[in-house]
Amino acid sequence: MNVNAILRSNKGTSASRRLRRAGRVPAIVYGAGKDAVSIELDHNEIFHSLRNPDFHASILDMHLDGKKQQVLVRAVQWHPYKPFVQHVDFQRVRASDPITTLVPLNFVNAEESPAVKLHQQVITHVTTELDITCLPADLPTSIEVELGELDDSGNVYLSDITLPEGVTYAGTEEDPVLAAALAQRGAGADEDEDEDVAEDESGDEDTSEDSQE
Repeated sequence: MNVNAILRSNKGTSASRRLRRAGRVPAIVYGAGKDAVSIELDHNEIFHSLRNPDFHASILDMHLDGKKQQVLVRAVQWHPYKPFVQHVDFQRVRASDPITTLVPLNFVNAEESPAVKLHQQVITHVTTELDITCLPADLPTSIEVELGELDDSGNVYLSDITLPEGVTYAGTEEDPVLAAALAQRGAGADEDEDEDVAEDESGDEDTSEDSQE
């Protein structure tokens, strides 16, 4: 994936406002032992790129000043209520330096699980992103979470999945829950209510027989 950027000479709040009015987005690229550089991007191009989840978890080729460098999206500032990108931070990466970043989880085979097929439960995605550390070449765009074996009211933990080769977990929670099977709201209450009704009807019949005697 590519990012096209040009150097930004004018800085400050007023200059950024002028850029945005002209359909440009102020940004910055830093890291890899080099000075931070102010850049600008085409708004429409970066807007559509940022809507792709893989863009946030991929090593990108930034073309800047006639040269190519590898970068990672680190932060995006959006307008509070309009679909406008206001600022983007990129970090340079080096092939030999490990990076720590968030990677989305890809949940598969939920409909095949006993929790869904046999118990009509709903599977909730408790964790949607995982904090991981790896070399740039090993960075996955997503991590698969198999749900096909999830049983009645069960959980899937981090320890239940296999991380891609070269990837290690970098979060603070020891063994986070990734997904959980939950009973659908109201299902248990409906069953209890049906049982109560059956008991009441049975009791009414007994009373009627007693009164006739």
